[in-house]
Amino acid sequence: MPSRDSRWGKILSFVSAGALCGVLVAGLFLPATAVAGTTVSNSIGMFDRLPDDLDMSAPPAASTVLANDGSVIATFYAENRAPVTLDKMSPFIRDGIVAIEDARFYQHGGIDTTGILRAIVATAQGGRQGASTITQQYVNNMIIESLVQQGKGDQVKLGYAKTIGDKLREMKLAIALETKYSKGQILQGYLNIVYFGNGAYGIDAAAEEYFNVPASALTLPEAAALAGVVNSPVYYDPLTEPDHVVARRNEVLDKMLQQGRITASEHDAAVEAPIGLNVHPSSQGCFGAATAPYFCDYVQRLILDDPAFGADEAARKKLLYLGGLTIHTTLDPALQKVAQEQVDASLPAADPLQRGSSLVSVQPGTGKVLTMAQNTVYNPATAPGNYMGNFALPEKDANGQPLDGAGGFQIGSTMKPFIFAEWLNAGKSMATQLDGSVRVYRAGYPWKNSCGVTTGSYDPALGQTPLPNDDPNHYYPMSVLQGLYQSINTITFQSAAQLDFCNIQKMATAAGVTNGHTNQPYDLSSIANLIGTQDVAPLTMANAYATFAAKGVHCDPIALDSVTGPHGRNYPVPGADCRQAIDPNVAAGVTYALKNVLTRGSGYNIPVTKSHDIFAKTGTTDGNTMTWTVGATSGISTASWFGSYQGIGPRWVNQNITINGKYYAAVDGADIAGGQWGHLMDAAAQQFPAAPFALPPASMLG
Repeated sequence: MPSRDSRWGKILSFVSAGALCGVLVAGLFLPATAVAGTTVSNSIGMFDRLPDDLDMSAPPAASTVLANDGSVIATFYAENRAPVTLDKMSPFIRDGIVAIEDARFYQHGGIDTTGILRAIVATAQGGRQGASTITQQYVNNMIIESLVQQGKGDQVKLGYAKTIGDKLREMKLAIALETKYSKGQILQGYLNIVYFGNGAYGIDAAAEEYFNVPASALTLPEAAALAGVVNSPVYYDPLTEPDHVVARRNEVLDKMLQQGRITASEHDAAVEAPIGLNVHPSSQGCFGAATAPYFCDYVQRLILDDPAFGADEAARKKLLYLGGLTIHTTLDPALQKVAQEQVDASLPAADPLQRGSSLVSVQPGTGKVLTMAQNTVYNPATAPGNYMGNFALPEKDANGQPLDGAGGFQIGSTMKPFIFAEWLNAGKSMATQLDGSVRVYRAGYPWKNSCGVTTGSYDPALGQTPLPNDDPNHYYPMSVLQGLYQSINTITFQSAAQLDFCNIQKMATAAGVTNGHTNQPYDLSSIANLIGTQDVAPLTMANAYATFAAKGVHCDPIALDSVTGPHGRNYPVPGADCRQAIDPNVAAGVTYALKNVLTRGSGYNIPVTKSHDIFAKTGTTDGNTMTWTVGATSGISTASWFGSYQGIGPRWVNQNITINGKYYAAVDGADIAGGQWGHLMDAAAQQFPAAPFALPPASMLG
């Protein structure tokens, strides 16, 4: 039999509970001055100054990077969340969350006075029982999200850390919320913001994470399990505490049955069902890219470097990870798949040889980047083949902002078409015969450069080697045209000797050729640079050749089609700034000449369909360390590179070497680089058809 003191204690607890409830109600509806001087007055006064409405905008959401067909490349998020409308949520989760968290959700006006009284009595008697409605929980979550977004995460209060004033604040805001929004809007907002553990925020992310289905497809047992998780995502963790989850799920099912939300047969079948996890861990950023991680990194840098997306990089990063952007890009996923297969086949990333391979394509006349593939693994961990630099890109953009690019590679003879272009631009004929046997250029040779100084020599008197060609059989007079398509260094130098180096540099600059490290114009202060001793990025080369293919129209490369915010805001993206940069007749002369490379020149053995207008130029540097094929049709321009990305020197010479089981006395630009270029160009032929190139005027043909 209970003692007299025990009975009086319970009575006193009840009276105290009632008094406390009165204080709460008074604090809720009376002005702060009515309780001035109490310990809660400051909290209440601070609360009364808050607005009576809340921001019902979508919570922080992931940004999605899309290919040009709408397929997902990657997502960026600080919180894995994909807000969906209520009609995209299974009715089982809507009913299950109400049944277990707030059975009177559709009856109360934001706070549940019955629940409050019950919780106060339980607390006074030494127990514990929650009293927060779904509306209050929603308010609490929005307050937390707001603080986190403002960088004030240290001010977040949880559980017992909250004062009575904090509780009153949440209660009044819940009442205000109910006066402005429907129950459906509140439930939708709550299910999109609440945490389900393991990085999953909101019901759609949770459904994908644990069951690999959208929120709309959740079955009754799945929905009941997730409804139970929100009470304590750690204790009811589906991955580590499945027994706890099943017990809580069955409790949810019991509540749903008691409240008439499901039938007895539905209840019994769900209780007997296994938990049925189909875990699909989320991955974000370029590390989790479904395709083209290096292109993804390029897109990320474009966002982080552009003031249109925020005042500084920190603001832009916040927008990217929290702003729910939809980023439509120019990448062609079908062609990217081919490009990736080709570079992977050239040499596996982890092969002990540790050579690099790259393919990058742009569309002439638009500047759209269509492919960007390389054979390394996008991973910062130290391991063979792991590499974070982007082979295709220069180190910096035109504004000096970082691009995470490798900075390019020596381009070898792929530089020669720009010298040839200036030859034609100067009014000379490609049929002009020059002496290919000239190999000595003495110190002090009078190279013409009207905007600078060009130096350098091939002078045996100074102990220098005479100018070499790639093979010993072409030291004889020939046309400038033959010198180009057979890639004869001595003819290139003979033509340059009749030109102004300043104008050669202007021609290369007009096509967009820049130093891959400095983003400055390609330097012709040294005669050695006539045959490509400077580093240029593959994207730069693909785009420069696209200028020839587009009848001399140069477009800046672009990777972004559009960027849209969650409320329909359109952010400005860089334009291609297409302009006539080279005389169309000069461009026609270059494409005419370079078609010969594939039929009777240095790229005759490249495996590519030659039944339509297509041109290319090969390039190989000293020691065959860097090898290239760059070329285009009117529909697509591609730069292909194979070589060393870890340095130059004896270790990286590609001579007397076996690659993928095939022995090479010397790897030429037409070999591995040419092979992967040809396969990609053939794959692109139907989607990006080749229109015939215009013929140059007769005066150029001679």
